[in-house]
Amino acid sequence: MTTEKPELLELPVLPLLPLRDIVVFPFMVLPLFVGRPKSIQALEKAMADQKNIFLVTQRNPNTNEPTPNDLYGIGTLANILQILKLSDGTMKVLVEGLQRGRIQAFMDNPDFFEVEVFRIDETSQLSPDVKALMRSINGMFEKYVKLNQKIPLEAASAAANISEPNRFADTIAAYMVFKTGEKQDLLETDNPVDRLNKLVGLLKSELEILKIEKRVHGRVRKQMERSQKEFYLNEQIKAIQKELGKRDEFKSDIDELIQRIKNAKMPKDIQEKADKELRRLEMMQPMSAEAAVVRNYVEWLADLPWKKSKKGEKIDMAHAQAVLDEDHYGLEKIKDRIIEHLAVLKLTQKIRGPILCLVGPPGVGKTSLGKSIARATGRKFVRVSLGGVRDEAEIRGHRRTYIGALPGKIIQSMKKAGSVNPVFMLDEIDKMSTDFRGDPSSALLEVLDPEQNANFNDHYLEVDYDLSQVLFVATANVLHTIPQPLQDRMEIIRLPGYTEAEKLAIAQKFLVPKKLEEHGLSVKNTQISQSALKKIIQEYTREAGVRSLEREIASVCRKVVKKVVETGKKAKTEVKTLHIKKFLGVAKFKRSPEDLEEEVGVANGLAWTEFGGELLSIEVITTQGKGQVQLTGKLGDVMKESAQAALSYVRSRAKDLGLNKDFYQKLDFHVHLPEGAIPKDGPSAGITMACALISALTGHAVRKDVTMTGEITLTGKVLQIGGLKEKVFAAHRSKIYDVMLPYENEKDIPEIPANIRRVIKFHPVKSMDEVLKHAFRHKFKISKTATTKAKKATRSKKSGAVKDKSPSVSRLN
Repeated sequence: MTTEKPELLELPVLPLLPLRDIVVFPFMVLPLFVGRPKSIQALEKAMADQKNIFLVTQRNPNTNEPTPNDLYGIGTLANILQILKLSDGTMKVLVEGLQRGRIQAFMDNPDFFEVEVFRIDETSQLSPDVKALMRSINGMFEKYVKLNQKIPLEAASAAANISEPNRFADTIAAYMVFKTGEKQDLLETDNPVDRLNKLVGLLKSELEILKIEKRVHGRVRKQMERSQKEFYLNEQIKAIQKELGKRDEFKSDIDELIQRIKNAKMPKDIQEKADKELRRLEMMQPMSAEAAVVRNYVEWLADLPWKKSKKGEKIDMAHAQAVLDEDHYGLEKIKDRIIEHLAVLKLTQKIRGPILCLVGPPGVGKTSLGKSIARATGRKFVRVSLGGVRDEAEIRGHRRTYIGALPGKIIQSMKKAGSVNPVFMLDEIDKMSTDFRGDPSSALLEVLDPEQNANFNDHYLEVDYDLSQVLFVATANVLHTIPQPLQDRMEIIRLPGYTEAEKLAIAQKFLVPKKLEEHGLSVKNTQISQSALKKIIQEYTREAGVRSLEREIASVCRKVVKKVVETGKKAKTEVKTLHIKKFLGVAKFKRSPEDLEEEVGVANGLAWTEFGGELLSIEVITTQGKGQVQLTGKLGDVMKESAQAALSYVRSRAKDLGLNKDFYQKLDFHVHLPEGAIPKDGPSAGITMACALISALTGHAVRKDVTMTGEITLTGKVLQIGGLKEKVFAAHRSKIYDVMLPYENEKDIPEIPANIRRVIKFHPVKSMDEVLKHAFRHKFKISKTATTKAKKATRSKKSGAVKDKSPSVSRLN
């Protein structure tokens, strides 16, 4: 800075240069970068005259085209010391502040600002008070310079050598880092003493801020020093570990595990356990067996979903119904129950209540229903097959003390799902068994109990895992192999077999398009007629589901593909009924009763199996003997007892049936159920056995177009049975349209599809007398006395006192 003022010419008008975010004080030399067109013209005008220009700060620095109202009223008269034009069209100007000035008026100049300037004279006496004030300010400024490294140390000595109060104040203000408004306020204060007083307050405030910053920086520096120390020690540890034979990768693996544990968002107690195991791992040799065990354990904890749920989870009832209809044909009652279950979930937002258990024969869509539920709700789907599982550890996992120990199937599947709320299917839950290693069904009691599964404890993890948000769905073919406590935790939903019409619709809508696509055929060029599909269903399959039907359709598709490849033509192909025998061979099953003959000693019954309903033919022959009964066909104990009961009934009604009183003493009886390799049991074949026995003894054949089911008592009563729906389906498949059933099962008839009810003639019966009327073309002369005795015996049974002395009635207490 120069100490001498350049001579100012007495020009009433000067060009004005508006400044952004900067205030220029007198005696201040600094460079300015100018780029606005009006500002450049103002500089050019000043350079053309005496290089004098008036510098004024804008009120808002973001204004590109300022007006007179956007400028402060007081600025600084300055002299242009140097000017340099840059390559981008802007100018770099070096100016020196000379004197304060006030704008008197703006000139009418459209190219740039021109103003009349009134120069402000500054005079003050150097009194003792002013000297003391200047000395105080100088001391504070020296402290400020020491704390603020952006200001050179020479600034303090330069300010100390200034004796004029006005110049002293302006020099220090120019160095200070004040806000633009505070600097403008100092510029507008024309009294040097007042300016010094304001400067004292601003300096004190800035010194306090700098002291606080210094303390903060000190703390940060200490933390950095501590971090550097830890880094240095860690590097030393790495070097020591390397000398001991440990691999560098081991440390990086530890760091990775630390990050994975952090990202897993475990509950606090479980994270503490994981951290504890991780610290143990850090102390071990990486190649030791124990280190591998601990590392696997920590990885399992880190990989399990603890809070992560499937994004996009939703329960839209209309969408769920559409998904179920799209994936499955029929099964309306089952779909309604699933929709009701989802409605409860949507309303309560909690999975509470019984677990769904879908029970039905193979191939009816149990597993695919679970997938549809997952798709309808937007959840992940995982499936665990429990068939053949006989070890409790398969469910709960092995303890870590065993070599190769792993968590159970539940935890493994949760890791596979990657979310805490999947649809979890427990497939074939009825196929579990037990041995000396434990009972897996008992382990499932905790899993499927909504009151307990929030704290499921796996033997491997040894920590509680929350299964309360999982939607469990179980499947089974039969119920009698599932323990009762496990059944009690599930809501049983039965899936019956498909009718012939439903199979035809499924084949047309789902199976045929699917198999054509799998075999590279086009739906437009290859068609299988409806009559051909019916023939396949009736003569080549015998099942409740559609898996065999799917295989037969696939076989037809292969034959078509072979023909296309051999001929090299992709012409349109239609598979008709006449092609089926050529493609699939001789029919496997004959369904029509017209193909059967009425034989003595043969009766058609209905049986329920885990594969659906079946037509059961019972054969009886008599031979000379001593009253022995032989039962064959791999019968269970209950079915053997039913045969004995049927024979006792026949003996009690020998007179009414036209038999000798002691006929059983001279004959042996052989009761046989064909397909002897298949186990058979249950009481529902009782009336069928009785009819077959009566037919063999009397020589009158049972009608071939009638089938029956029902349990028989010694008094001839017909008791209720189960599985009526599946049994009626079997009769319909076999084209036998007269069905006798227990009177107590009449209430189950509405559950049978309407298209089957229209063609089946149902005969609800209460006693064997009614059975004989429908089963035989021959009319037996049943005496009223016998009927009355049977009714009395029934009433006596209900009252608890048996008074009938007839040998045909057993005495019951």
